[in-house]
Amino acid sequence: MNAHSPNQISIEKYRSKAADYDASAEFTMPLRRRAIAQLQLQPGQTVLDVGAGTGLSYALLLEAVGSSGQVLAFEQSPEMFALAAGRALRAGWPNLWHTLAAAETVQLPRPADAVLMNYVHDISRTPEAVSNILRQVRPGGRVVIAGMKFFPWWTGPLNLLAWAKNRPYNAKAADLWQPWSHVAALCDDFQWSPTQWGMGYIGSGTRKEQS
Repeated sequence: MNAHSPNQISIEKYRSKAADYDASAEFTMPLRRRAIAQLQLQPGQTVLDVGAGTGLSYALLLEAVGSSGQVLAFEQSPEMFALAAGRALRAGWPNLWHTLAAAETVQLPRPADAVLMNYVHDISRTPEAVSNILRQVRPGGRVVIAGMKFFPWWTGPLNLLAWAKNRPYNAKAADLWQPWSHVAALCDDFQWSPTQWGMGYIGSGTRKEQS
């Protein structure tokens, strides 16, 4: 992997943040729960957690799909994945499959019925990654994405705040005007709404029949 590629830059950024990530993510846990609720998961379904980080969504997703369902997940940061693996080992979840892999190349063991993309900005702004993920989701499957965005253009300097908050975590920190656009292009009935007083968003749709 190129040392200056967005993937490698992202890996380096999270190397220093992994240990304290769970504490820093407490602020956005309500949004995580809201995004998972919008997946409308049913017992027995298979759901994909994109860029799963330390596995903070695992328990919530596993509860939603029940003992007959399955959670699939991947994460490219070795330090973040190690924490997720430790979480899974302690919990002993039998219906969790997760792997250390990049979004552009990950291969799932089975198609997903739904996909969660929670604060995975660099992935959502990489067409190759989005295409690889959504081709492994069943047509008609629910897709939910949440993250940061710029305020409306007329707010001017306020967007320096959005950029500054995004920059420590993402290689593509300035690409915040429509961060859901690549996902929306492969979905039907995609809709989004602002969160965090306009600095965040949550969107959802269904995977197109042909993508």
